[in-house]
Amino acid sequence: MMRAMWNDTVLAESNDTVVVEGNHYFPADSLRREYFRDSDHHSVCPWKGTASYYDLVVGDAVNPQAAWYYPQPKDAAAQIKGRVAFWHGVEVMG
Repeated sequence: MMRAMWNDTVLAESNDTVVVEGNHYFPADSLRREYFRDSDHHSVCPWKGTASYYDLVVGDAVNPQAAWYYPQPKDAAAQIKGRVAFWHGVEVMG
């Protein structure tokens, strides 16, 4: 079971992650949504497409843009559609 944690809080757990460029992409339905807030930040990857971000909110702590996903990934990255990955201090273990 893979688990994403930040501030001693489990953000997502799944036995079904997809690893791309060393990042585990968790299924969207494995997220504990109460800790996620939409961000207006976006970035572009030449082969994956345009990424959207979530801020993580645990208690009074906010970790801006610490989770990302590709709403419409390019064909080469189709396996990560509907999945979310983490960075900025989020620990992914399993």
